[in-house]
Amino acid sequence: MSLPEVLLWQRLRLEPHGVKFRRQHPMLGYVVDFYCARAKLAVEIDGEAHDRGDRPARDSERDVVLAAHGLTVLRVPARHVLADVDAAAEAIVAAALPLHHRLRRRSPSPSELGENLNLAHPTE
Repeated sequence: MSLPEVLLWQRLRLEPHGVKFRRQHPMLGYVVDFYCARAKLAVEIDGEAHDRGDRPARDSERDVVLAAHGLTVLRVPARHVLADVDAAAEAIVAAALPLHHRLRRRSPSPSELGENLNLAHPTE
């Protein structure tokens, strides 16, 4: 892991706001820097190497493949992480939260189960 990735991992591994991230997660033939499964969010930390040669085209192709499988890709410049790692971590979590909570399923209460399954106690 690069220095910006290490610094971010120190914050993201604490599961801020209950959002769980994995680091260096393999998927679809790629390895994403960070991944939140519940939010289907892939986070890529882009250093200056991502601006050189064929990297921009490869990154775009990768984003298309991931998006085609229902994933959201968030690209964060490494310089932003190095400038303020806490702000970068907060921005990543803020991006994950709406997706994370949208997919979260609430367990039904016992009374809802009874009503939905028509198992409410009969009156005599």
